[in-house]
Formats: sequence, structure tokens, C-alpha cells
Amino acid sequence: MFDVDGRQHKARTMVAVLEDYFDGPVNQRSVLNVGGSAGIIDDYLSRHFKSVVGIDIDADAIEHAQRSFSNPNLTFEAGDAMNLRFAEGTFDVVISSQVYEHVPDAGKMMEEIYRVLKPGGVCYFAASNRLRWNEPHYDLPLLSVIPRPLAHLYMRLARKGDFYYEKHLSYWGLKRLIRRYSLLDYTRAVIERPERFATDYMIRPGSAKARLAAFVAKYFLWAAPGYIWVLRKPDPASPR
Repeated sequence: MFDVDGRQHKARTMVAVLEDYFDGPVNQRSVLNVGGSAGIIDDYLSRHFKSVVGIDIDADAIEHAQRSFSNPNLTFEAGDAMNLRFAEGTFDVVISSQVYEHVPDAGKMMEEIYRVLKPGGVCYFAASNRLRWNEPHYDLPLLSVIPRPLAHLYMRLARKGDFYYEKHLSYWGLKRLIRRYSLLDYTRAVIERPERFATDYMIRPGSAKARLAAFVAKYFLWAAPGYIWVLRKPDPASPR
């Protein structure tokens, strides 16, 4: 929540991807960041977009964000991703970055995001894959892969908690989750062009890690540890 460098890195990638998608500056577009937590990402986004609303169900995190950031085009409020208070067709962009696995009903969240997007609007969707070696929240190998009763036991034995609440989906499960949207997959692009999409802090150009990641993204996308997708709500008035 409070890792300034890490969250600003993520925000730079969001801006780079969305500017690439829209083919230019995004300073006339409105944004809703679902699950924005303590506001670091929202603050960065507010320097690039016309307006930014950050919501999170964690009231303490929202209070921290309200105390810490006061840009005139930036607002924060406590809110439930599965029951957004905004009217249909409110936002040009909705950010959902590493959120779906924390929500009791990810399908309902994606329906709500779809509802509040304007026709032709997009969701920046960053998501972890269930089929990955290391679970990112608890740093435990195969935690997200094994059956849930065993995952609970694994958490207790590792003294990481009593229950494993996160509900990760596989590549195919994620595709089903976003089936109402048109999908543009940026995963391979952000791996192969890390300087362009501000991911060079994570993938050093020319490194063995970069070559391996590019190989997996090209030939075994289902096995990639995570994805960056732009999800478009269809617009009957636009051919795109």
C-alpha cells in the first residue's frame, strides 16, 4: 500500500499503455481507479488525466489518501467494487490493477466496471495468473495452484495466516471473466518493449529474464505469471 516507488512504477506503465492505446495524450479523459488503496497511483494518474476518482473498500486507506494528496482533479472515496455508486457511462477509463482476486465476486465487479464505462471506454486490467510458481501476496510456491483446503493448511503451516482468501483465475478463467469486452492484449508488448512501457525496472532489456519472458509470452501465454489487457466496452457508433 505504501511502496511509493513500486506503485509509481505501476502507474507509469498504466499511463504508457493507455497513451499507446489512445494514440496520444490522455489529459481529456476521466478515470476511475478501483481498489486504489492509499492513493499513490491515483496521485500519479492525476498528473496525466483530466480527472481521477480513487475508490477502495478500505476506509483507513482512503482516509490516508485524502490526507496525503489534494490535487484539484483528484478525489477519493470509500466504495465497493461490486456496487459502484456512479451512473452508467460515467468514465472514459477504469483501472483494475491486481484487484479481481481480492473481490468476493469478480464477475460482478467486471459487470459494474462495464456499466460505468462510456461506450468505447476502456478498462486497464492487470491480473495475475493462478498457474504460477510463486504466489505474489504471500511469497509461497504453488499456493494459488493447489486446492483451497490445502492452501488454508499451507498458510497456517507457513505462519502466513489462517485462510487463503485470494481467488486467482487461470488464463482461460480470466478470458471468461472479461468476455463482454473487446480485448487488446498488451502483455507481450510490455515485455518486448520495456523502455516504451516503463517496465524496464522489472525486465532489463537484453537480459536472460527478458528473453525468457518474451519466449513464454509468445509461445506459452497461458503460462505467463500475469497479464496487462486493455478491455474495451463496445460503442455502436464507432467501428473500432
